[in-house]
Amino acid sequence: MTQTAKTETFAAPVWRFFSSIRLTVAVLLLLAITSIIGTLIPQGGSQADYIRQYGETGYRLLYVFDLFDMYHSWWFRSLIVLLTANIVVCTLKRFPSVWKTSMAGKITLPARRDGKKEPDAFMDSRNPEALKSVYEKYIGRRFRRFRTEPIENGFRIVAERGRWTRLGVTGVHLSIVLLLAGAMIGSLFGFEGYVNIAEGERTDRIRLRNSGVVVPLDFEILCEDFDVSFYDSGAPKEYRSNLHILEDGKPVMQKDIIVNDPLRYKGINLFQSSYGSMPPKELTLSFTRQDTGKVFKSKVSVGGRVDMPGTDRQFYLREIAGDYQLRGMAVGETALGAVILPDGKSTEVALPVRFPTYDKMRKGEWIIAVEEHGHSYYTGLQVTRDPGVPLVYAGFILLILGCYVTFFMAHQKVAVEFIKSPHSSTVQVYGSSSRHPLGFDITLKKIAAELGGKNRGAL
Repeated sequence: MTQTAKTETFAAPVWRFFSSIRLTVAVLLLLAITSIIGTLIPQGGSQADYIRQYGETGYRLLYVFDLFDMYHSWWFRSLIVLLTANIVVCTLKRFPSVWKTSMAGKITLPARRDGKKEPDAFMDSRNPEALKSVYEKYIGRRFRRFRTEPIENGFRIVAERGRWTRLGVTGVHLSIVLLLAGAMIGSLFGFEGYVNIAEGERTDRIRLRNSGVVVPLDFEILCEDFDVSFYDSGAPKEYRSNLHILEDGKPVMQKDIIVNDPLRYKGINLFQSSYGSMPPKELTLSFTRQDTGKVFKSKVSVGGRVDMPGTDRQFYLREIAGDYQLRGMAVGETALGAVILPDGKSTEVALPVRFPTYDKMRKGEWIIAVEEHGHSYYTGLQVTRDPGVPLVYAGFILLILGCYVTFFMAHQKVAVEFIKSPHSSTVQVYGSSSRHPLGFDITLKKIAAELGGKNRGAL
């Protein structure tokens, strides 16, 4: 007995705490404040950017509280768990009475609404037994569930509809729990990363966006081809990646993806995010003799050498710089190499692609220029996984249905009483509605008018 009393003493305050509406308001207020902070402080930025913006001390202070990735922080997740527990306990506390009301077998008599002086009534001289069948047929068509019972000097028909609509609030609560659970599962077990894949290459690893950690995948992604089209202004119009999913080296799925049309495989989404050009691995160089103007062409690979025609010299292609500067001026893509003499000495040479005559200033025997160079592209993919998405979708659907039931439907009850008198009988119509009582008054007046024969077509 003492053990039970102690257990109840401990459980009661805990139950009251989690079933408190004040807790709901407090948690929602904290979530709103943190969301505002999350919009003011950029999330997922680099350390250098934060130090530049907030200073060293400010950065350390904000870092301690996980404000740079607050939606994945322990305290934000704790608020979500606390709100979920609060909603569940509040729902469980009120659910028995709601369920009892919704599933009660007997149709109860509606209460007469306060402030309404008298029910809608009319006089009827027709035969009571004939009227009973007519009234039952009419009420059954409108309310489906009804019962007829005798009263003093007459009978009463009691009907109702929408008793189950009282569960709408429970559905809304459950939908919020599903949304929060889906968000929590996505936060704990999902990820968002990126990967750049050159044409013709494959990878089975991605890099997480916030932490930079490399994560292996259960399959390989092959970029078979990449195409980009441009507007006349030079802005990209559309870029498309031909992706293949490989398992054990064998293709299992293929799709061309564009922006907003991802490839989905095993719960992982591959979005077309960006693209870029890669330096060519091979160039065609032209060698023009200064005195005769005779031109020779030869191909050379990065890291390779080519004999300069009619000489004992060689040209060595060291690298191809994507955005090179000469004398403080940006000249764009540039081939960097050297003319190598027989004794091993060399002269550095820079060959801007956009300026084929630049090598004239070297005043050598041969003018070297980039004649042809092929471009290859890489595709930038955003890679995400969110296992909580099905729960989130289910929560949204249930939320819409629950809100519709809660705000646009109601539990309505109506009673029709026939009281016999010597010359003519009195018929009273009254009822109650869990929502929109003023609108239901109009419905009751319409029912009284139709039962009274003012609109016999409805009967």
